[in-house]
Amino acid sequence: MINHDKPLIWLKGEVKSPPFSSEARLEAGFLLRKIQQGDNLSLPHSRPMKMIGKSCHELRIVDLNNTWRIVYHQAEDAIVILEVFAKKTQQTPKKVIDICKKRLKNYYS
Repeated sequence: MINHDKPLIWLKGEVKSPPFSSEARLEAGFLLRKIQQGDNLSLPHSRPMKMIGKSCHELRIVDLNNTWRIVYHQAEDAIVILEVFAKKTQQTPKKVIDICKKRLKNYYS
């Protein structure tokens, strides 16, 4: 059997317990695996982040005390993790958007 899954490239962040609960870590792993296999997730699990760049998305993981976000980019050859953070407000912080834009630019440099 040939594996055609895209690899995950972690530019920043990780998903481990703690700070993620075991359940949230498992959900994040399950959803990232689906993305690796070519599934296009939509709300409530994922939403486009066009303000960061083309093919960028925000994976949403609801946890016990936090709502986690995994910002990822679907490159031709891999799924690139740009940032993992606990979201505290309704809007994604400008600092996170700017950091993700920079990491994406550096990835292609």
